[in-house]
Amino acid sequence: MAKQLLIYSQVQPVSSQRHRDWAIKQVTDFEFARDVNSVPLMAVEFPNAASEMAVVFTGNDDQIMPVVILGVREQENLYLNDEGQMTSRYVPAFLRRYPFVFSSSDDGANFTLCIDETYTGCNQDGVGERLFDSAGEKTQYLDNVLAFLKEYQVHFNRTRNFCSKLKELDLLEPMGAQFTQPDGEKLTLTAFMAVNRDKLKSLTGEQLADLAKTDALELIYIHLQSMRNFTSMLEKVAGAEASEPAVSKEEAAAPEEEVTLQ
Repeated sequence: MAKQLLIYSQVQPVSSQRHRDWAIKQVTDFEFARDVNSVPLMAVEFPNAASEMAVVFTGNDDQIMPVVILGVREQENLYLNDEGQMTSRYVPAFLRRYPFVFSSSDDGANFTLCIDETYTGCNQDGVGERLFDSAGEKTQYLDNVLAFLKEYQVHFNRTRNFCSKLKELDLLEPMGAQFTQPDGEKLTLTAFMAVNRDKLKSLTGEQLADLAKTDALELIYIHLQSMRNFTSMLEKVAGAEASEPAVSKEEAAAPEEEVTLQ
């Protein structure tokens, strides 16, 4: 079945009519994220995620968003072990909110809580946390889920504002990270963007002060520092010491195999 929003397969609006007898058993593994090499990241998550993962940007026009890179090949998550456990100390909220997600049909004016009914923890045997009580009213568990997703949406909007500012200042440029593995195989990860350091340095004092007031300047430097994590990612996929990847403009890359962010 085709995936929706990277990890969702069969999304349905949560309702007391359809899900009155449903319960959610929390599954501790992240097997559902096995085949994604990047996931969206909120700006507030930069400090925690950037210590282990590369934070970059993807999209176009007003749809630019930050993502964390999880793999150097398509359908590869290097931070997921054989038991389905994330090996990183921090797990992005995009993954932690699963199997729930907000949907909107009116450009964000209103949101509907949905659930991926293929989630292995979904059941009608009363195992785990019920979504509705015997009277058909939302349980405290479902209220907590709603609160989490509402907070996520607030941070999503703030993150979009941050990305809009980067675009307004023309700070982003296409990039390509090239990896040479110990066996000589070359891989180039494409379709992402990063802040251009020279353009950042050329901003006026007033522009830099404006970025600093909104914490955007701190986020930019965290993003730039995080790109050092490309090296540790290559070590993961190679299983041995590997050469440091050369990060260059996308058009300058000449890989044997190109991989794009999902």
